[in-house]
Amino acid sequence: MRGEGKVESLSVMTASHNAQESATASSLFIIAPYESSEHTQVSPGTMLLGLPLLRRSVLAASRAGFGRIVVQTPEPAGAKRLLDGAPVTVLSRGEPIQPLPPGRIVMLAANVLPRIQWLRGLLEMQIEPGQLYRDAERVAVIEVADSEAIISIVSRGLQASDLYAALGQSFNTVDQPLGREGMLALTTPQDVTKAEDWLLRGLVKESEGFMSRHFERWVSLSISRRLVTTRMTPNAMSAVSVGIGLLGAPFFLSSSPAYQLTGAILFLAHSILDGCDGELARLRFQESRWGGLIDFWGDNVVHAAVFSCMAVGWSLATQTLWPLLLGAFAVAGTVGSAWFVYWYTMREKRSDGPLFSSVVRSPAPGVSRLLDALANRDFIYGVILLSAFGKAAWFLVLTAVGAPIFLLLLFWTARNNPQKEERLS
Repeated sequence: MRGEGKVESLSVMTASHNAQESATASSLFIIAPYESSEHTQVSPGTMLLGLPLLRRSVLAASRAGFGRIVVQTPEPAGAKRLLDGAPVTVLSRGEPIQPLPPGRIVMLAANVLPRIQWLRGLLEMQIEPGQLYRDAERVAVIEVADSEAIISIVSRGLQASDLYAALGQSFNTVDQPLGREGMLALTTPQDVTKAEDWLLRGLVKESEGFMSRHFERWVSLSISRRLVTTRMTPNAMSAVSVGIGLLGAPFFLSSSPAYQLTGAILFLAHSILDGCDGELARLRFQESRWGGLIDFWGDNVVHAAVFSCMAVGWSLATQTLWPLLLGAFAVAGTVGSAWFVYWYTMREKRSDGPLFSSVVRSPAPGVSRLLDALANRDFIYGVILLSAFGKAAWFLVLTAVGAPIFLLLLFWTARNNPQKEERLS
């Protein structure tokens, strides 16, 4: 059971997160010009996995929660074409910035590619008010009660290096690295490939199973890298993945190793391609609630179909009915767990962004990690191994026992969550 990428973790919101949400109205993100030479050839329009560098930065800032986003550029018409439809104000050099309420201001050089989590960290980091935090020519952060002085400097439209130097002369400045693992500066054409690899690596989650991280992701990211510049949509990719999974299910009706192995390989192909839809959505900033629900429920429908066909096939082979009972337990546990996760963590989510990355967030991190480990799909390799000997249905015994236990663990975890009354009401 995995809803990938298109849906974000819907754990219970904390008080600090609520505070950050309210603070974004007074936050400003500024992309300062970066002067590229004839030799660097890195411009705001440099394409990275289907999107221009400038658009990627702006959409990342919007997703991170910045209240206002401003791009300063000597070519406003070109920037507006790159940013069509994005929540941003494009200003030419020297054009004044509107007054700001007290709050956080983050300035980023136009050649810097940021990650969403890193930008969110800059928005939430603890800093001394009125003190400028500067990381070389890449980024600067300041918290101000009166923005007039800083806005007057920023409105000059200086390129990033000159802007940070000018600010350093007017404000007490701390020079320090600001989480460089969350950003990448592009200075030469060779950096484009490195940046694309960096973006793709950022799609791999720590909670994924061993085979998912080291094999399935390697394949799915290679596919997504080629699809991201095509017209293939994340939802269409979900449909392809589900279709392949359902196509594989009937092969488990047979006790023949050849048929079962074919079904297992199609099941694995579904698992791999199921990662592509989320990868495409995240790379293009096309995450949506609807797409997440398609991904989540489509995945569980495939699992239920595979377990059902295993049960029917085993029943036909043995001419008995008891395998159908095992199938009923497996399907009931799978569908029940999916419904519980949807009800507990997903149904109230309405904003765009990833809808699901953890089955249930527990106050005890170890419990959450255990549940996520039990939910990962490395079990498919066990299905492949058993299928090679025509014994795929043996996996049904484990699922018939494990799926209901997993559902009970989810319910127990939810009942022991401090926010259980709010979430289960």
